[in-house]
Amino acid sequence: MKITLSVIKADIGGYVGHSESHPDICSRANELLAKAKKEGLLIDYHVTKCGDDLELIMTHEHGEENRKIHKLAWDTFVQCTKLARKLKLYGAGQDLLADSFSGNVKGMGPGVAEMEFEERVAEPVIVFMADKTSAGGWNLPLYKMFADPFNTIGLVIAPTMHSGFSFEVHDVKESKKIVLNAPEEIYDLLVFIGAPSRYAVKAVYSRSANEIAAVSSTQKLSLIAGRYVGKDDPVCIVRCQGAFPAVGEVLEPFTTPHLVEGWMRGSHHGPLMPVSIPDSTPSRFDGPPRVTAAGFQLSSGKLVGPRDMFADKSFDLAREKANQVADYMRYHGPFEPHRLPLDEMEYTTMPQVAEKLKTRFKKI
Repeated sequence: MKITLSVIKADIGGYVGHSESHPDICSRANELLAKAKKEGLLIDYHVTKCGDDLELIMTHEHGEENRKIHKLAWDTFVQCTKLARKLKLYGAGQDLLADSFSGNVKGMGPGVAEMEFEERVAEPVIVFMADKTSAGGWNLPLYKMFADPFNTIGLVIAPTMHSGFSFEVHDVKESKKIVLNAPEEIYDLLVFIGAPSRYAVKAVYSRSANEIAAVSSTQKLSLIAGRYVGKDDPVCIVRCQGAFPAVGEVLEPFTTPHLVEGWMRGSHHGPLMPVSIPDSTPSRFDGPPRVTAAGFQLSSGKLVGPRDMFADKSFDLAREKANQVADYMRYHGPFEPHRLPLDEMEYTTMPQVAEKLKTRFKKI
């Protein structure tokens, strides 16, 4: 059975500040998607949150970038924004950068990750959701999952994976893309994805099965809006088992909380902390950045689940390490590497300060 799995998210109001989603917002979204399922537009859905982001997980048979599905998501965000304003939630509707729907939500603010595929006999998928980070935050984990044999032993010993994977990489500033093959082009691949502020892994494909393996949202809010409107808070879908990494291999990269862009005012580097969905409440210096993982088995498009994959106690050490790294990074205050480099601060007050003081700069 060929189905489409669509994950569309938006920050439409925080409770309190940028730390959490109000339960009434999730309830309202659930009502709207339940209606769409009853009317036959959706096969199934699940509404959840990551920090202050509303996450819509939907299955259907309409393909990627379908106007009706994207309009459903947009209308849901608009209705939830109205409720957020009534509750006086912080930053109500901040990810909705357009006044009206124009075909699909790409370029309108919400983050989108979608994949269409033929459902296998057993189809486990994990939906990763992040808060207080940027689209490039998935680069390192996706590389570890699909190209690093020290993380994914299946690359060495599983015949279905030994041919490797292809990575579709997007230049988010120039709106260009390139496809690079692992393992033979991993050094070329790392040149680009090692710079996550500009290059982001959009999708990964199995070379042996010629199938989609993973897809992420790569929308960069500041580039869309031309000003700082919050961090991108990306989502990512990963298929597991068979021709793809096992569930444990997909989760393993998050045992080390790597540094990502985001955190307070979207202007700092901080450790990406894997947490359970209830614990995705970034409040310490608006962080540290959080990642959650909802696991499903698909059955004729039905979402069997979710399992809260990071609720596992084996991630306790990663959380402790993330707090230690957070302490160390916070010590630097407004100094790099805690604060982002100047070329990433162009949507903050930096240009105004530079303009104000430009006549005071003298040649040495």
